[in-house]
Formats: sequence, structure tokens, C-alpha cells
Amino acid sequence: MIAIETTTRRLSVSQQTAQDFEAMLPTIRRVASYRFRRAPPWRREELIQDVIAKAYLAYVNLVARGKSALAFPTILADFAVRHVRAGRVVGRRQNARDALSCHAQRKHGFTVQSLPQQDAPGDWEEFVDDRKASPAEIACCRIDFRDWLGQLKRFKRQVALRLAAGDTTGDTAKRFQLSLARVSQLRGELRQDWDKFQSVPNAA
Repeated sequence: MIAIETTTRRLSVSQQTAQDFEAMLPTIRRVASYRFRRAPPWRREELIQDVIAKAYLAYVNLVARGKSALAFPTILADFAVRHVRAGRVVGRRQNARDALSCHAQRKHGFTVQSLPQQDAPGDWEEFVDDRKASPAEIACCRIDFRDWLGQLKRFKRQVALRLAAGDTTGDTAKRFQLSLARVSQLRGELRQDWDKFQSVPNAA
């Protein structure tokens, strides 16, 4: 026997009940996947699992009340999707102060997104990884740097990316067939442009 505890009582779930729900699971998953198709992949699977848990609890309650005949998989899925979208998920309280809570995001009007992942060691984003910086400061710096790159001309952007990725002056000169003096000059120009972008006065 499997026991599921609700806020009001403890319900006993028979093996047959669990098997009946398992038969509905593909349909419930398909509905949830479609309803949350626009969610980021890293978030979509979590939402689908929340829907399954909510649908299961709803089904167990219907069985306990002798209304299992009303338990259609699409109806259970729709019911669970509405609850998940409202932030009412199984085993989680509605916390308006939790940034990862759907309830908090909906109440305060913000969303949470994952930071872009580095494809390989040496990616330019490594240069903003500072152990003394907070996650918020790192995220802001990455956003600013990406915006700054977008306003550079193509050639300077390519040079900036190589220098930010850790290439030496010699490596950069060889890659772009430039003199060492020209690369040093470009480095200075990029530094001045970056300071200007951030409204930081140039050092005397």
C-alpha cells in the first residue's frame, strides 16, 4: 500500500489505483508538454512533473470519494495545469519571497532565466567569473558585455572576443595578421570604448 498525505487526511492508494493512473500517464504528460511548450527546456520538464504530481493527487482524491468514473486523463491534466500555473503545486507552499516560486514571479511581475552556459573552456564569459563578485554582479556584467559587443564593428568585435577569451597579444596578432603594436593599440581602444560604455572616466 502507498500512503499519500493531504492537508486534511491520509489516503491509502491501492496497487490497482496506481496502475490505473499509470495508464493515463502518457496522455497527461502529452497535454502538459503541449501546454508548457513555450517554456524553456530546463523549466518545461519540471512543470510537467508538477502537473503529473497534481493530477495523481487529484485522481487519488476522486477514487477515495467514489468518483473514479469522472477521472478522465485530459480533464485531470487540464485541472493540474491550471493549478501549476497558479503556483499551487504538490509539496510546495506559495512563497511570495522565493524567486523560484511561480507565485512570487506572477505577483511581482518578473521571470527567472538561466544564465547562458559556456560551450567550452576559455569562453569569453569566463572573464567575468570573479569569486569575490555576487551572482547578480556577474549576471549584470555578462549582460553589459554582450550589449557592448553588439555595438562594435565586426572586426573589433572579433578582436575583443579573442582577447576576452584569453588570447595573448601575439596570438591575436597572428590570428588576424596584425602587428603587435596594432593589437596593443586595439586593446587600448577597446578599453576606452568599454569605459565609455559604462560611463567610467578614463584613468589619467
